[in-house]
Amino acid sequence: MSEIVIAAARDIGMITLRGEISALAKAVGMTAPAQRMSVKSEDCRLNWMSPDELLLICPHEEVAQRVTDFARALEGEFATVADVSDARAVFDVTGGGAEIALAHLMPVDFASLAPEEVRRTRMAQIPAALWREGGGWRVVCFRSVALYAEALLKDAAETSRA
Repeated sequence: MSEIVIAAARDIGMITLRGEISALAKAVGMTAPAQRMSVKSEDCRLNWMSPDELLLICPHEEVAQRVTDFARALEGEFATVADVSDARAVFDVTGGGAEIALAHLMPVDFASLAPEEVRRTRMAQIPAALWREGGGWRVVCFRSVALYAEALLKDAAETSRA
């Protein structure tokens, strides 16, 4: 088993869009993801977060312009667009046993998750979301609990190695 690595991912752009899913996806210019799934383009990922919410993951430097463009495209719709990049903390969890470490913290059946599935759950006592990214997992939580979340992840990784 290789070492489990917990790395804070920086400069990740995140835009929350709320409203009617097909209208939101059209504004973004991507196919609407199915429930609990994501779709990817060359440089973005569009995650289904709830029946009226999508989360666009994109290059950080593009967020301001995209928010403006989406707000314009959704004019007249009952919808909201918000840059949440700085309100979230993002961690990449990689290495052999990453799923075991995460399973110590989350009530998730990792073996049954589809490759493009997004899971909203709890990580210990904090809300979190996760999905496969590269060869591991990307975990997102509120920035206000980032230090706690990082400590949880590192402790779970250490416990999994023992």
